Amino acid sequence: MSEPHADLTFRTLEPGDEGADAALLRGWLEGLSRGFHDSRNDDAEFDRWRKHAGRDGAVLRGAWPAARVAGGTLPVGTFASWAGELNVGGGRTLGLHMISDVTVAPTHRRQGLLRRLMTDDLDHAVAQGRPVAALTATEGSIYGRFGFGPAVRGRRVEIDTGAHFGLRDLDDPGSLEMVEPTEAWPHVREVFGRHLQATRGAVSRPSFYEMFLTGEYDWDKGAPDKMLRAVLHLDAAGAVDGYALFRHNGDHRKDAAVELVDLAADTTSSYLRLWRFVADIDLVEKVRWGRSPLLGTLDLALVDPRVVTTTALHDTLWVRVLDLPVALEARPWHADGDVVLDVDDALGHTSGRWRVTTSGGAATVRRTDDAADVRLSAESLGQLYLGDVDAADLAVAGRVTGAGADAFAAMADGGPTPWCTTGF
Repeated sequence: MSEPHADLTFRTLEPGDEGADAALLRGWLEGLSRGFHDSRNDDAEFDRWRKHAGRDGAVLRGAWPAARVAGGTLPVGTFASWAGELNVGGGRTLGLHMISDVTVAPTHRRQGLLRRLMTDDLDHAVAQGRPVAALTATEGSIYGRFGFGPAVRGRRVEIDTGAHFGLRDLDDPGSLEMVEPTEAWPHVREVFGRHLQATRGAVSRPSFYEMFLTGEYDWDKGAPDKMLRAVLHLDAAGAVDGYALFRHNGDHRKDAAVELVDLAADTTSSYLRLWRFVADIDLVEKVRWGRSPLLGTLDLALVDPRVVTTTALHDTLWVRVLDLPVALEARPWHADGDVVLDVDDALGHTSGRWRVTTSGGAATVRRTDDAADVRLSAESLGQLYLGDVDAADLAVAGRVTGAGADAFAAMADGGPTPWCTTGF
């Protein structure tokens, strides 16, 4: 029987390594662009991508076929990963293995290539001591078989900022200052850093966010973002404690709207004051936002909740547990209890039986040979890990089973609902 993928050469590249083969790096980037139906990259785009990927310490995996006609630098599979942080709740962050840029060429689909790249990369994550992995998915049917579950959801919303828009009892002692996005960037970085520490489900931002959130470059348009605007919120002492980044869609007639790019704040009052500013922008009565939480502070502060229309509901983060004791002991728990979990993990990272004992909001987790009280898959474990979906609901769907399912749900289920504004 022939060896799988014997006709392919698997390589690992590091764009931050000055000695890395530039031709292979360039080919990898073109393979990625081809996979996502993007245009080819010029030298400036290649240099820009390599700089930011290098800053993140990204590791690029790829599979290259033997060249018969072409030059041999374009891979038929791409896969990237780097280290980040994930807020798991209770004021705790964990080291996160962030995965992106996954493609397989049409010529090599259904041949186990993605499984090979994924297996190698997750083994690398475990060796690096990263207890959790995450990715954002373009298709919903791919990653469950690798133990990833959709763990955070979000909305795209359209907000009517006309006569019906109003906020309840907005009392804010601070002030606002409009600045250029490049001037805002140091403050954006610091405020988001505090948002990451305070928000369950929040994920640290890759280096390329600086490029996008300063207007230096819009990758989709292949040009600087000249429409991006910024406003800062200052507290009563003059310290920056919030920001909003936004752009007008350029239509001054039928469909004039503001697209909210990013917004974060340290306090409820500063958060709502920024929303009041965005709602008051002249000649516009619509604001669109693609990173809204399922139910957020704005929704609850509105006089008329119907000014918010949900135009799309989507999963924003898929999570995969790699080190089960570290991951489960880091997250919050909501009732005292003791159950034995039996986890079915096709890749083996969390397979087996684990005794989970919770007391006072904390857990201890140990391997055990005792009989299982609860059975679930690695995919289901990933989906319920951040609390967006309850174990009780997965039990109703038959995805958490066993006599201890109710006890486990009481232990595991509880707020706050996670929220992630980082795409990667």
